[in-house]
Amino acid sequence: MEGENRSTHVSVPGEPTHTKTSLVEKATSTIQSFGPINKIHQHLCAFHFYADDMTRQVEAHHYCGHQNEEMRQCLIYDSPKPDANLIGLEYIISEELFLTVPDEEKPLWHSHQYEVKSGMLFMPGVPGPVERKDLEKVCKTYGKTIHFWQIDRGDTLPLGLPQVMMAFTRDGQLYDNLAQDVQKEFGVSFVKERENRAYMTGLANGIHPLANAAGKGLKTVLRETDCKPVDAVPRVVV
Repeated sequence: MEGENRSTHVSVPGEPTHTKTSLVEKATSTIQSFGPINKIHQHLCAFHFYADDMTRQVEAHHYCGHQNEEMRQCLIYDSPKPDANLIGLEYIISEELFLTVPDEEKPLWHSHQYEVKSGMLFMPGVPGPVERKDLEKVCKTYGKTIHFWQIDRGDTLPLGLPQVMMAFTRDGQLYDNLAQDVQKEFGVSFVKERENRAYMTGLANGIHPLANAAGKGLKTVLRETDCKPVDAVPRVVV
């Protein structure tokens, strides 16, 4: 599948960070605790497409931390560089947890089985044997992803509504040039990793028919509604 040029990092408009701001940041970084951020322990590189338009494909760098053995949460950036833009987030849960969510919720989640076994989801710089040990688990999970910043259309600010993203589920969907550019930059081979991961087992119950948008398109839209007035909110007297 051929596509446009690989999505590039966009520069945010505004003045360069002032020295005074940098000094304040340095001071606060030595005083404050960053517990949630410090839980991040791994970097996953993958690809997403907009749930209503498979032609809009983006490279997504996930920085993830485990909540427990069955759930991890990830901040998503457009690159692994220090000036990367935060473009979205993803929640990753086990098959067991996915099966507990309501059916109307399931289409918002995508499977990771193909991504892992195809080799296109990888951990930059991590030795293969170590990487595959964790991806054996990821292969059996589902993810829910929202992107806030539409970098593929060149937006220099996070404009528009947050959109649901999906992951690829079969050969021929990911643009060849996007795959080749990423493999070259990070020194990986999707074909070789596909062979190395052939032994992996996927979802125990197979991919749920309602997952992956149930094979349909999904798009977030804004709908005007009445705003509940303060007087309608129950008051709690202490």
